[in-house]
Amino acid sequence: MPLWLAHEPLVLASKSEIRHAILRHACVPIEIQAADIDERAIEQSSTGRDAGEIAALLAREKARAVAARFPSRLVLGADQTLALGNRRFSKPSDRAGPRNQLEALRGRTHELHSAIALAQGSSILWEHRELARLTMRAFSDQFLEAYLDAAGPALTASVGGYQLERLGIHLFERIEGDHFVILGLPLMALLQYFRQAGWLAG
Repeated sequence: MPLWLAHEPLVLASKSEIRHAILRHACVPIEIQAADIDERAIEQSSTGRDAGEIAALLAREKARAVAARFPSRLVLGADQTLALGNRRFSKPSDRAGPRNQLEALRGRTHELHSAIALAQGSSILWEHRELARLTMRAFSDQFLEAYLDAAGPALTASVGGYQLERLGIHLFERIEGDHFVILGLPLMALLQYFRQAGWLAG
Protein backbone atom coordinates (compact mmCIF):
# COMPACT_ATOMS: atom_id res chain seq x y z
CA MET A 1 0.00 0.00 0.00
CA PRO A 2 1.39 3.47 -0.84
CA LEU A 3 1.97 5.98 1.93
CA TRP A 4 0.23 8.83 0.10
CA LEU A 5 -3.48 8.02 -0.23
CA ALA A 6 -4.91 11.18 -1.79
CA HIS A 7 -5.94 10.88 -5.45
CA GLU A 8 -3.51 13.54 -6.67
CA PRO A 9 -0.16 14.93 -5.53
CA LEU A 10 -0.03 17.80 -3.07
CA VAL A 11 0.41 21.18 -4.75
CA LEU A 12 3.22 23.12 -3.06
CA ALA A 13 2.95 26.91 -3.33
CA SER A 14 6.64 27.49 -2.64
CA LYS A 15 9.83 27.90 -4.64
CA SER A 16 11.97 26.71 -1.72
CA GLU A 17 14.24 23.84 -2.73
CA ILE A 18 14.58 22.66 0.86
CA ARG A 19 10.79 22.42 1.28
CA HIS A 20 10.60 20.45 -1.96
CA ALA A 21 13.26 18.05 -0.69
CA ILE A 22 11.71 17.63 2.76
CA LEU A 23 8.35 16.54 1.32
CA ARG A 24 9.86 14.30 -1.32
CA HIS A 25 12.05 12.56 1.26
CA ALA A 26 8.90 11.97 3.33
CA CYS A 27 7.34 10.28 0.26
CA VAL A 28 4.70 13.00 -0.17
CA PRO A 29 4.31 13.51 -3.94
CA ILE A 30 4.22 17.17 -4.89
CA GLU A 31 3.64 19.48 -7.82
CA ILE A 32 5.25 22.90 -7.57
CA GLN A 33 3.23 25.99 -8.41
CA ALA A 34 4.81 29.20 -7.15
CA ALA A 35 2.42 31.76 -5.71
CA ASP A 36 2.41 35.10 -7.52
CA ILE A 37 2.03 37.43 -4.55
CA ASP A 38 3.93 40.53 -3.43
CA GLU A 39 5.34 39.32 -0.12
CA ARG A 40 7.02 42.59 0.75
CA ALA A 41 3.82 44.57 0.18
CA ILE A 42 1.89 42.18 2.42
CA GLU A 43 4.54 42.52 5.13
CA GLN A 44 4.51 46.31 4.90
CA SER A 45 0.73 46.42 5.19
CA SER A 46 0.79 44.21 8.31
CA THR A 47 1.55 46.92 10.85
CA GLY A 48 0.99 45.73 14.39
CA ARG A 49 1.33 42.03 13.62
CA ASP A 50 4.19 40.06 15.13
CA ALA A 51 6.59 37.90 13.13
CA GLY A 52 4.60 34.72 13.70
CA GLU A 53 1.35 36.33 12.54
CA ILE A 54 3.05 37.63 9.39
CA ALA A 55 4.45 34.17 8.58
CA ALA A 56 0.95 32.71 9.00
CA LEU A 57 -0.58 35.44 6.82
CA LEU A 58 1.95 34.88 4.05
CA ALA A 59 1.43 31.10 4.16
CA ARG A 60 -2.35 31.60 3.83
CA GLU A 61 -2.00 34.10 0.98
CA LYS A 62 0.32 31.76 -0.94
CA ALA A 63 -2.05 28.83 -0.47
CA ARG A 64 -5.09 30.89 -1.51
CA ALA A 65 -3.37 32.32 -4.59
CA VAL A 66 -2.48 28.89 -5.96
CA ALA A 67 -5.74 27.23 -4.84
CA ALA A 68 -7.64 29.83 -6.89
CA ARG A 69 -5.90 28.44 -10.00
CA PHE A 70 -6.37 24.79 -8.99
CA PRO A 71 -9.64 24.77 -7.00
CA SER A 72 -10.01 20.99 -6.73
CA ARG A 73 -6.48 20.37 -5.46
CA LEU A 74 -4.91 20.36 -2.00
CA VAL A 75 -2.50 23.31 -1.88
CA LEU A 76 0.14 23.90 0.78
CA GLY A 77 1.46 27.40 1.41
CA ALA A 78 4.46 28.00 3.65
CA ASP A 79 6.48 30.92 4.91
CA GLN A 80 9.08 31.77 7.50
CA THR A 81 9.99 35.00 9.26
CA LEU A 82 12.94 35.89 11.45
CA ALA A 83 12.70 38.20 14.43
CA LEU A 84 15.37 39.68 16.66
CA GLY A 85 13.30 41.28 19.39
CA ASN A 86 10.96 43.65 17.57
CA ARG A 87 13.09 43.74 14.43
CA ARG A 88 12.04 41.54 11.50
CA PHE A 89 14.36 40.36 8.76
CA SER A 90 13.63 39.57 5.10
CA LYS A 91 15.65 37.64 2.53
CA PRO A 92 18.74 39.68 1.60
CA SER A 93 19.06 40.79 -2.00
CA ASP A 94 22.87 40.97 -2.35
CA ARG A 95 26.11 40.14 -0.50
CA ALA A 96 25.85 43.24 1.69
CA GLY A 97 22.52 41.99 2.98
CA PRO A 98 23.79 38.74 4.56
CA ARG A 99 26.77 40.58 6.08
CA ASN A 100 24.55 43.21 7.68
CA GLN A 101 22.09 40.63 8.97
CA LEU A 102 24.76 38.34 10.38
CA GLU A 103 26.48 41.25 12.09
CA ALA A 104 23.15 42.12 13.76
CA LEU A 105 22.47 38.50 14.81
CA ARG A 106 26.02 37.71 15.98
CA GLY A 107 26.21 36.79 19.67
CA ARG A 108 22.43 37.07 20.12
CA THR A 109 19.34 34.84 20.17
CA HIS A 110 16.73 35.22 17.45
CA GLU A 111 13.48 33.46 16.59
CA LEU A 112 12.42 31.71 13.40
CA HIS A 113 8.66 31.50 12.88
CA SER A 114 7.57 28.84 10.37
CA ALA A 115 3.94 28.70 9.21
CA ILE A 116 1.99 26.46 6.87
CA ALA A 117 -1.57 26.62 5.51
CA LEU A 118 -3.49 24.00 3.56
CA ALA A 119 -6.14 25.27 1.14
CA GLN A 120 -8.69 23.75 -1.19
CA GLY A 121 -10.77 25.99 -3.39
CA SER A 122 -11.59 29.14 -1.42
CA SER A 123 -11.21 27.49 1.99
CA ILE A 124 -8.28 27.20 4.37
CA LEU A 125 -8.65 23.64 5.66
CA TRP A 126 -5.92 23.81 8.28
CA GLU A 127 -3.00 25.96 9.39
CA HIS A 128 -0.16 25.65 11.85
CA ARG A 129 2.86 27.59 13.02
CA GLU A 130 5.84 26.92 15.26
CA LEU A 131 8.95 28.77 16.33
CA ALA A 132 12.54 27.91 17.05
CA ARG A 133 15.19 29.90 18.91
CA LEU A 134 18.74 30.07 17.65
CA THR A 135 21.76 31.64 19.32
CA MET A 136 24.68 32.72 17.17
CA ARG A 137 28.17 32.57 18.55
CA ALA A 138 30.28 35.73 18.76
CA PHE A 139 32.38 34.95 15.67
CA SER A 140 35.12 37.25 14.45
CA ASP A 141 34.97 39.63 11.49
CA GLN A 142 37.63 37.47 9.83
CA PHE A 143 35.43 34.39 10.17
CA LEU A 144 32.44 36.31 8.82
CA GLU A 145 34.29 37.26 5.64
CA ALA A 146 35.53 33.67 5.17
CA TYR A 147 32.00 32.38 5.69
CA LEU A 148 30.52 34.82 3.16
CA ASP A 149 33.15 33.80 0.61
CA ALA A 150 32.55 30.08 1.16
CA ALA A 151 28.74 30.23 1.20
CA GLY A 152 28.45 32.50 -1.83
CA PRO A 153 25.23 33.60 -3.55
CA ALA A 154 23.15 30.89 -1.83
CA LEU A 155 22.93 33.15 1.22
CA THR A 156 20.38 35.38 -0.49
CA ALA A 157 17.96 32.42 -0.64
CA SER A 158 17.27 32.36 3.09
CA VAL A 159 16.08 34.87 5.64
CA GLY A 160 18.86 35.85 8.02
CA GLY A 161 21.58 35.28 5.45
CA TYR A 162 22.37 31.71 6.48
CA GLN A 163 21.36 28.15 5.65
CA LEU A 164 21.54 25.95 8.71
CA GLU A 165 21.52 22.75 6.66
CA ARG A 166 24.74 23.87 4.96
CA LEU A 167 27.63 26.04 6.12
CA GLY A 168 25.30 28.04 8.35
CA ILE A 169 25.73 25.48 11.12
CA HIS A 170 29.17 27.02 11.81
CA LEU A 171 27.50 30.25 12.97
CA PHE A 172 25.66 28.83 15.97
CA GLU A 173 26.35 27.87 19.55
CA ARG A 174 22.83 26.81 20.58
CA ILE A 175 19.66 25.73 18.77
CA GLU A 176 16.28 25.22 20.44
CA GLY A 177 13.50 23.83 18.31
CA ASP A 178 12.47 21.27 15.74
CA HIS A 179 14.89 20.78 12.85
CA PHE A 180 12.15 20.96 10.20
CA VAL A 181 10.72 24.13 11.72
CA ILE A 182 14.14 25.72 11.35
CA LEU A 183 14.23 24.64 7.70
CA GLY A 184 10.87 26.33 7.12
CA LEU A 185 8.35 23.48 7.15
CA PRO A 186 6.77 22.13 10.39
CA LEU A 187 6.75 18.61 8.99
CA MET A 188 5.69 16.59 12.04
CA ALA A 189 2.44 18.53 12.50
CA LEU A 190 1.76 18.44 8.75
CA LEU A 191 2.16 14.66 8.51
CA GLN A 192 -0.07 14.19 11.55
CA TYR A 193 -2.80 16.27 9.92
CA PHE A 194 -2.49 14.28 6.69
CA ARG A 195 -2.92 11.03 8.64
CA GLN A 196 -5.97 12.36 10.49
CA ALA A 197 -7.51 13.50 7.20
CA GLY A 198 -6.94 10.08 5.60
CA TRP A 199 -4.50 11.33 2.98
CA LEU A 200 -1.49 9.55 4.46
CA ALA A 201 -1.28 5.96 5.64
CA GLY A 202 -1.58 5.67 9.40
